[in-house]
Amino acid sequence: MTKLNYRRLGRSGLRVSELSFGSWLTYGNQMGVDSARECMAVAYDAGVNFFDNAEVYAKGESERIMGDALKALGWRRSSYIVSTKFYWGIHDGPNEKTTLNRKYLMQAIDASLARLRLDYVDLVFCHRADPQTPIEETVWAMSDMISAGKACYWGTSEWTAAEIAAAWHIADRHHLHKPVMEQPQYNLFHRDRVEREYARLYADLGLGTTIWSPLASGMLTGTYNDGIPADSRGTIKGYEWLAERLTDSGRIAKVQRLAPIARDLGCTLAQLALAWCLKNPHVSTVITGASRPAQVRENMNALDVVDGLGPDVMARIDAAVGA
Repeated sequence: MTKLNYRRLGRSGLRVSELSFGSWLTYGNQMGVDSARECMAVAYDAGVNFFDNAEVYAKGESERIMGDALKALGWRRSSYIVSTKFYWGIHDGPNEKTTLNRKYLMQAIDASLARLRLDYVDLVFCHRADPQTPIEETVWAMSDMISAGKACYWGTSEWTAAEIAAAWHIADRHHLHKPVMEQPQYNLFHRDRVEREYARLYADLGLGTTIWSPLASGMLTGTYNDGIPADSRGTIKGYEWLAERLTDSGRIAKVQRLAPIARDLGCTLAQLALAWCLKNPHVSTVITGASRPAQVRENMNALDVVDGLGPDVMARIDAAVGA
């Protein structure tokens, strides 16, 4: 396997592994502590240093599982990066869900740190924008979170370019900690935000990206070309919306057109899709997911494919997906 490289998180000094490991949909749904620990160990041994999480994943259970796994693994704290995200909440009170107000954020970080069994997280994200809370209030709260030593960097997830710029300029005006990264969806089916909407932000603000769903929730692996397998994430209770997306006939046809390209490169469809994401220089890290160690190893082997994606191959890929 090609050696894993590290990229700076935007203009910050933090270096993140170009492939990282996330817990959405798997921890607490498909995986317990033992399987999480096994997958994290394989990823870490391959050079992965960033492990992504969120308060809302499995209603806090994902953080508990990762915290227990980290304790069992006993890694040096300075050797890895952990994230969490806030907005959706896990309780139903008026200041406990779908908000980025100061009260919620101050309570949420303490609860997440307790579940993760950590003194601080490295990255903390505002999981969505909150139109009901002034951006200035959120910026002050996130900056104070960093000043209190509970996080090292803060950023956003699925915010518009205008919202990110507004937050950055408020922080700049008040000499606060600025948002340094965004976590957007990015894959062969979902490109516009990363490639066009955020285009100015990379140079103007030094924005880094920790992109999610590089395999379009598994669709780009070809797993769902003939329907939804019984043991796949498409059958997870509460994610019926995902099952509908995974059976989209138009997208399945595009995946089938990508198959010959993967064969010519001697790789799997998943490795092709991950390598394609890595070709974008504005991607700081690609968050991968897996429920078994073998899947982690397969994902890591996408590194061997990147150099084979020359201009001609990239053009073939664009033609296959109709870009």
